Amino acid sequence: MTRSAATLVGFTAVLLWALLALFTVATEPVPPFLLNAMTLAVGGAIGLVWVAASGGLGQLRGVSWRVYAFGTAGLFGYHAFYFTALRLAPPAEAGLIAYLWPLLIVLLSGLLPGEALRRGHVIGALVAFAGAALILAGGVTGGIEGTLAGFGFAALCALTWSGYSVLSRRLGTTPTASVAVFCIASAGLSIGAHLVLEETVWPESALGWTAVLGLGLGPVGLAFYTWDIGMKRGDIQLLGTASYAAPLLSTFVLILAGIAEPGPAIIVSAILITTGAVVAARAGRRARTMGAVDSRGGVNHTQG
Repeated sequence: MTRSAATLVGFTAVLLWALLALFTVATEPVPPFLLNAMTLAVGGAIGLVWVAASGGLGQLRGVSWRVYAFGTAGLFGYHAFYFTALRLAPPAEAGLIAYLWPLLIVLLSGLLPGEALRRGHVIGALVAFAGAALILAGGVTGGIEGTLAGFGFAALCALTWSGYSVLSRRLGTTPTASVAVFCIASAGLSIGAHLVLEETVWPESALGWTAVLGLGLGPVGLAFYTWDIGMKRGDIQLLGTASYAAPLLSTFVLILAGIAEPGPAIIVSAILITTGAVVAARAGRRARTMGAVDSRGGVNHTQG
């Protein structure tokens, strides 16, 4: 597969993630851990079928149990927090807070060896968090029971995925096939949590069951495999920039579906969060470019 083809494959993950909030709302009243189990089981199943058909089952034996444990914890935690957030808070607002993860990836990556936070990172963070503050202010004044708790779970969701993404760099490369095992193991954990903590409630209509299947096939299934391919074989910087469009796309999808109101606060919040992430990302790319020039030409530049 060529670099450009892998990049296009990676783009499909961003488009699928834009549907995550819409499908999650449609599965109500299924409780979060049960929804986690159902959708990740579907995502894992299609992955195992693909791995078996492509002859990649042998690759799974060479993956360390630590990698499996890490990947399972990342997928399990991210979706458990996300589904809980959208059950407790308005989906558009909770989704925007959850989509702070691209910005947090940029900020957390500055803590890695050889990396540093720049002025642009801080400016981007302040802009994005201003958007999040608008959402939180609405939750405080709106008086909706459970809203602030939902926003808290959305923040944990963003922290989980950003931390998972940054720390995964320290584990080395693993085959895309391992994602199927992450999904299956996460589904098993979710079943256990459901049986202990939740009452079983199934989808109430054909639309609900279709949404569960859609989640498992798309945002909670295929998206992880296509994103993995894009990250390993495509243009990482281009894909990283594309991921910052996810908050806007997700919000517009909810508005078009009639689930969210196109009020000024939600639109401004979406624009601020997306803009802040882009500003921070550009600061990171500029720092890497200048560093490359320094290493080649020995010229010392002051970063801003």
